[in-house]
Amino acid sequence: MKVLQFTIPVAHNRSVIIQEEQLPYFYPYLHRHQEIQLTQVIEGSGTFVVGTNIYTFHPGDIFFIGPNQPHIFKSGPEYFEPDAGKKVRSLTLFFDPSEKLKSFFSLPEMKTIQMFIDRHSTGFRIPSAYTGPVADKMRLIKGAGSVDRMLCFLQLLKYLHAVNDLLEPLSAGWLDKVSDSEGIRIGNVYDYIMQNYHTDISLENVAGIACLTPQAFCRYFKKHTGHTFVGFLNEVRVNEACKKLAVPGFESVATIAYESGFKSITHFNRIFKAVTGKSPLTYAKDYKAASGY
Repeated sequence: MKVLQFTIPVAHNRSVIIQEEQLPYFYPYLHRHQEIQLTQVIEGSGTFVVGTNIYTFHPGDIFFIGPNQPHIFKSGPEYFEPDAGKKVRSLTLFFDPSEKLKSFFSLPEMKTIQMFIDRHSTGFRIPSAYTGPVADKMRLIKGAGSVDRMLCFLQLLKYLHAVNDLLEPLSAGWLDKVSDSEGIRIGNVYDYIMQNYHTDISLENVAGIACLTPQAFCRYFKKHTGHTFVGFLNEVRVNEACKKLAVPGFESVATIAYESGFKSITHFNRIFKAVTGKSPLTYAKDYKAASGY
């Protein structure tokens, strides 16, 4: 899996591009582009990897992805099974303040918005309490034309700026600086881990994917991601466990632990709490309360 320099569909008469997609699964490659991206997940769930961080995503989540920030919305294995009958839907807005909109963002009146964008170059996740208004404003942009589209876009930026203090960076930004060759290696490792997290992944095997010795791989992975290999693997496994715990009527915590790649329920409970700050049962209880099922 390469960190691909992905080119978005070009609308030559549009400075702000917005598109709604319905597909069997999300675009399955780690990629980056110079345009800022704002994506609402309408339908589908999985693992969102951005820069050096990992998140579980669900319908309703909205993410702001900075320029040239490597990312992937990774649909679960069930989406790739024959005759899966599953689909994903998303609404995505693209804009580039450094190219087509450069003059616009250079206006004195846009100084605070430009500072807001610069501050959040590593992206952010919209807090759940504010996803509704943001989604509504994205819909208005999609349905508007010409001048109205730009006015709606300004209203969206104004709203995002208003909740500025509630936003946390998506990533520390390590992967923003990787070369294409480094991106190929890291992308291959990410893909291997996300495809095989539930198995007994050895350091030797994953180092082989990167064409490095185990010792060299540990140094390389830590340098370019800010994570140890074991720490990253544990985060992937915990994120997969979180998705399973979010399903009503899950079988048992022990079953989820083993299906997520943990050999011991004790070890699973300890790592889960270290990553999420909660026990698995508390996480499931809190998620149920928040989602209202």
